[in-house]
Amino acid sequence: MFPQSSARLRLFVRWLAQSAPKTIRQKRFVDWKRLRLAGGNGGDGCVSFHRAAHVPRGGPNGGNGGNGGSVYLKASLAMRDFGHVTRPQYQAERGHHGKGDNRHGRNGRDVTLTVPVGTLVRNVEGDEILGDLVKNGMLLCCGRGGSGGRGNLSYVSSTNRAPRQYTEGKKGEERWIELELKTIADIGLVGFPNAGKSTLLRLISNARPRVAAYPFTTLNPYVGIVEYNDHNQTQIAVADIPGLVRGAHENVGLGHSFLKHIERCHALLYVIDVSQSHAWQQLDDLSHELEQYLRGLSTRPSAIVANKVDINGAEHNVARLREKTKLAVCPVSALFGNNVKKLKETLWELYTKAVTTNCNI
Repeated sequence: MFPQSSARLRLFVRWLAQSAPKTIRQKRFVDWKRLRLAGGNGGDGCVSFHRAAHVPRGGPNGGNGGNGGSVYLKASLAMRDFGHVTRPQYQAERGHHGKGDNRHGRNGRDVTLTVPVGTLVRNVEGDEILGDLVKNGMLLCCGRGGSGGRGNLSYVSSTNRAPRQYTEGKKGEERWIELELKTIADIGLVGFPNAGKSTLLRLISNARPRVAAYPFTTLNPYVGIVEYNDHNQTQIAVADIPGLVRGAHENVGLGHSFLKHIERCHALLYVIDVSQSHAWQQLDDLSHELEQYLRGLSTRPSAIVANKVDINGAEHNVARLREKTKLAVCPVSALFGNNVKKLKETLWELYTKAVTTNCNI
């Protein structure tokens, strides 16, 4: 019995290992959506007269129609992308029609769609920006409901005692919009593929981006929180931006999809792989790509992390890097966790500098 049970257990473990990659799918990061949003139509007003025994001349008693519901977008820190937005259109409920006996129609229910903080909302027609949801809890009405119509009761006057007029409810607003996510963080990690940005973020924060020994491991931005207990428990949001390539400002290698997540970062931390020859050239190339994409982006408060100093010959490149630039250089080894305290101090100095300069993002 025991050997047979062990054999079955080994077969089950083998089957589980072979089937897991097929059954568990990695969720795709969605940072752009096009949607149709429509507010509900208003309800029609009612034409009605009171009819009851012993009331020979009952007056008008038609109620007003209810207002249509509206469509709102609400920013939330709980959302990371637009993967939960699966429907191509969202429409609020229409207002109910008015009824007799002075009964007004019920207002239509609103629709609230939750989106990540940092969502830019653009009207497809005319390329108009409707709003920028940069704070948690912000609301934006993108499809206002139509107002309800008037019943004949509202037309009663001294000269019009038995009106038969009424109005129909107005139509709700309808528009096509585009949602674009631009990551919001205090500091953005910028570097070429396989420079060690994800490993650094895992080392100093609670984020757990994917790490592997090949380029382009990170395809989506990750935001980690670095906590400082000795600075009034201040928290700094650090974003791991996917690796750039030369020509990224011309959208080479999905350049624009990655660069747009750097726009809102208040400060930049260049991650340079000092194990490579001519490591100082990486800084010039990265600055060039940022400036070509958005003027003034490379002039924001910045510092340098010289990563992989544990490799032979890296110290020489660190020295040359300090000669070539006036920016603060912090040598670390993300793989072995060396000099983490100095790195967190550099992040804090960079954060305070960004706050004092009050750069407009």
